[in-house]
Amino acid sequence: MPHLTRRTALQALSASAALTTAGFSQASPQASEAMRLWYRQPAKEWVEALPVGSGRMGAMVFGGVAVERLQLNENTLWGGGPYDPVNPEAAGALPEIRRLIEAGDYAGATALANAKFMAKPLRQMSYQTLGELKLTFPGLEETATDYLRELDIDGAISRVRFARGDVTFQREVIASAPDQVIAVRLSADRPGAISLDLSFDSPLPAQVQVEGDTLVLNGMNAGLHGIAAALKVDCRVRAVASGGRVGGTGSTLSVTGADEVVLLIAAGTSYRRFDDVSGDPVAANRQRLDKTARKPWTSLLSAHQADHRRLFRKVAVDFGTTAAAQRPTDERIRLSPTVDDPALAALYFQYGRYLLIACSRPDGQPANLQGLWNDKMNPPWGGKFTININTEMNYWPAEPTGLAECVAPLVAMVRDLSITGARTAKAMYGARGWMAHHNTDLWRATAPIDGAKYGVWPTGGAWLCKHLWDHYDYGRDRAYLAQVYPILRDAALFFVDTLVVDPKSGRLVTSPSISPENDHGHGSSLAAGPTMDQAIIRDLFDNAIAAARVLNRDPALAAEFAATRDRLAPYKIGKNGQLQEWMEDWDADAPEQQHRHVSHLYGLYPSEQISIDTTPELAAAAKKTLETRGDLSTGWAIAWRLNLWARLGDGDRAHRILRALLGPERTYPNMFDAHPPFQIDGNFGGASGMAEMVLQSRNGAVHLLPALPSAWPTGSMTGLRARGALGVDVWWREGRLDRAVLKAGIDGPQRVVLGGRTLELKLRRGETRTIRVVDGVLAAS
Repeated sequence: MPHLTRRTALQALSASAALTTAGFSQASPQASEAMRLWYRQPAKEWVEALPVGSGRMGAMVFGGVAVERLQLNENTLWGGGPYDPVNPEAAGALPEIRRLIEAGDYAGATALANAKFMAKPLRQMSYQTLGELKLTFPGLEETATDYLRELDIDGAISRVRFARGDVTFQREVIASAPDQVIAVRLSADRPGAISLDLSFDSPLPAQVQVEGDTLVLNGMNAGLHGIAAALKVDCRVRAVASGGRVGGTGSTLSVTGADEVVLLIAAGTSYRRFDDVSGDPVAANRQRLDKTARKPWTSLLSAHQADHRRLFRKVAVDFGTTAAAQRPTDERIRLSPTVDDPALAALYFQYGRYLLIACSRPDGQPANLQGLWNDKMNPPWGGKFTININTEMNYWPAEPTGLAECVAPLVAMVRDLSITGARTAKAMYGARGWMAHHNTDLWRATAPIDGAKYGVWPTGGAWLCKHLWDHYDYGRDRAYLAQVYPILRDAALFFVDTLVVDPKSGRLVTSPSISPENDHGHGSSLAAGPTMDQAIIRDLFDNAIAAARVLNRDPALAAEFAATRDRLAPYKIGKNGQLQEWMEDWDADAPEQQHRHVSHLYGLYPSEQISIDTTPELAAAAKKTLETRGDLSTGWAIAWRLNLWARLGDGDRAHRILRALLGPERTYPNMFDAHPPFQIDGNFGGASGMAEMVLQSRNGAVHLLPALPSAWPTGSMTGLRARGALGVDVWWREGRLDRAVLKAGIDGPQRVVLGGRTLELKLRRGETRTIRVVDGVLAAS
């Protein structure tokens, strides 16, 4: 994504890190800090508020005393409406753009692409906010005693507790996937102590009114970049009070003198599909509220927590604990660069899994640049699905950390893109199959955006296809593979039709393309055959061929894919020993030697084309590139480096990078990743990197403790997943394997690697084997 100036974001980050706790006396969290974020004061800034999410709806909870704020999101609330942004002049301009690139006139190719090849409009639609629900409590002042604000990520519940005078108040917030509401419970230890006024503060073109016991916001989304608004929006809050009175006038709903209040929040839009906005959110929300209003809080909470824990508790992690874990979360983050706090890394790992569960559920939208949570009408980079790294990184931890179910929205989006991207492939490139460039949105736009130096990159859809294959490879569900095979096949067909012959090497390459967002120093970023493209397309062909073989389909087409793959340009090692980013040895010419993107290292991670044990020379070249790029960058770029160093087997270097990611410059007080500004991909990339340090499933083997850092001498990770439907639990002691337990989901062979030791196994479905080192040899029992 385009590079933003970060000065103001850094200033805001520094200010939030220094948040005062004046006016609030200390309380301690109810339970172990291991699975909790907790604070001694309310949030003042958005990046201090705590997130809850049901996959479809989300809220950021600030924890104010006199005024509580819940910033709300619904994941189909985006700008504009259905549109097709393909430039009608693109196909005619393509041959000349290619000729200019072949002639070395990269600036000329860029100028022509900007004039005739880019999308209309040049920007895609933005993810938008519902605004805030404000809870104002008459008679309460903002100061309080025994104040505690916490997020229990095991129970998926936000709590605030405090005392005013001789009354103790508690406020709990959940976002329930089973009941499709956000529920808020307000309670106190004295009868009749709950009084509040409810109001909306929304930037949408909407009206707010009271309907009996319900506060209703009803309106439209906002148009954007010349695309008219097309979504009806409805959000309603029903107050269910025990004791007291509920009523209101105008745009304020009031509760007076209640013993307890449960607020039920439902929101939705008229979105049904990228080309269908005929839904009825009013009817849907009324139905949800009517259903949930009949349930007591205990039933809502029980169903919600059972649903969350079904996913969350699949994986447990222990990297050790020090006294630092007793501090509030914001203090731990602030001190993490200089304090030994391995439990903070474990919390960050599980928080990443919590966030993915909260923002990516079946039948919803995938995690976008901000996951689910956004307080703006036009967030940074539109809060879109940026598919030249960021969307993919969001899903890196899904398969290995037991959250395969959370991949369903991504699979559904790729299915949509195969439809819209087929139109783009034909209209822009005259090709069969489908494709997408470097971004998409709710409307599944696939044309190149932002500018040629960012957007003319034809392999976004191809990279997403790796996730389709990985979902099969980890689960081995043949019926699922049959469903997605046409998508893989057609994505490969696009490149059969559009790859061109490089006149110097005779190899097949993409043109026009870029190595994402990096200027090569020769007049532009546009080029032919950047290394990343060749690697992504190689994976695409391999996976389409493998899928055809599993399903016993299309042998002639699979042979054509293989022949095309074999003509792709190979990796090259440059004059400085680095892995070349482009066909030409331009790496030293690039203006940004420490560029945030490390696109040409895709083959090392997330792919497995390069590894220290199968391609040591290429791995050494990748290491040289990483050393040149440096460890410190944006949040997500640090996370990618973490994964790459883990693949290189350097656990201490990976851990050093992890500590940079966990520090206050790259982690906000609420543990959101700081690009800055906030982007959620770094959270997910960090979780993935820690899993890679303990377990790697690559090159036909399960690698145990491949990059274990000395900072975690004793620990465990249980519930991890490996390719071939294999469950893996790992324990280690004093830096060495104690034991690993393999749980087979299917019949088949498995190869286990620990350092230089290898063990070949044949497992039966349902079989469990324990792996240990016995007399220096890997053994199974």
